[in-house]
Amino acid sequence: MLPNVTNFRAGCVMIGATLLLIPACSVNVNKSNSGEDKNVDIKTPMGAIHVNNDADVRDTGLPVYPGARPKEKEKNDEEKSANVNISAFGFGLHVVALEYESDDLMEKVVSFYQDKLKKYGNVLECHNDRRHSVSANRSRDSNGSDELKCEGDDHGKNVELKAGSQQNQHVVSIEPASKGCTFSLVYVRTHGKDDTI
Repeated sequence: MLPNVTNFRAGCVMIGATLLLIPACSVNVNKSNSGEDKNVDIKTPMGAIHVNNDADVRDTGLPVYPGARPKEKEKNDEEKSANVNISAFGFGLHVVALEYESDDLMEKVVSFYQDKLKKYGNVLECHNDRRHSVSANRSRDSNGSDELKCEGDDHGKNVELKAGSQQNQHVVSIEPASKGCTFSLVYVRTHGKDDTI
């Protein structure tokens, strides 16, 4: 589950902090001109974590909706983009997430991304009241399928479009706003010890 970009980044940093307890690790933090953490790299004999808050929309494999603008930081200074790579014990996770806002109606944004996601396979449309219910599974379900599924009861005002597979998914999460809508572009890729990202 990906509740929001900042919480996801915080979770990754907590994992990294836990790895710090392991000897022979290195931590490298690069700061922006304003003094904020911009890139965090943690390497240990057990694995590595790289967190960057300057995600590039091209890494999601999707274009930005015409006229949309990056979502502004909120009062609590939450970042609205992240590029996270985690590798450890033969498992890897790569997540790219960016948040945008548009003055256009939600339906127009949904239609635009339904078309753009087709290049990754069938487009699944889910409805919920949560923000960003992306799950990152690297295994097939009990029936041997790696198809994406809607989470929960599939009811609600927010729309989530998904294409790809459990291990390689492109997700657009769209929710209404007081004027227009907000949306997130998310790419999630998992791999096992025999795969590469």
